[in-house]
Amino acid sequence: MPTHHFSPALYQSTAPFSHFAEHAGTGFTAGIIGQRRDDGLLVSDDVAEQCEAMMTNLETLLEELGLGLSDLLRTTVYLTDYKDFDVINAVHAKHLTEPFPARTTIQVAALPLDAKVQIDTVVATQKANEHSR
Repeated sequence: MPTHHFSPALYQSTAPFSHFAEHAGTGFTAGIIGQRRDDGLLVSDDVAEQCEAMMTNLETLLEELGLGLSDLLRTTVYLTDYKDFDVINAVHAKHLTEPFPARTTIQVAALPLDAKVQIDTVVATQKANEHSR
């Protein structure tokens, strides 16, 4: 039976989604952007600052579930301008360690709130399954 989680530490959107869903040892995060937790606005127009906040939001969500960035199996990164690829890689290198998760990076026409970068992930949840949620 799938489990779902809506994080009290992230922006409390009224949109119909869960921040995280898990089934059979695999978890999936919703798309996460560089949103402020209090009012849902972007932290900045700067792609590096958005990416930092995005990664912090992802870490917050995973930590609530007893998981961490080392549990990531795959990430999909969406960016609105491929010229930001090197900046995003630099931020990821600060947060992720080897062995890195598999990653796909896709340039898109637009993201929520005119964000410049968004991430969604697939997560191994074996550690979370050992604890009740």
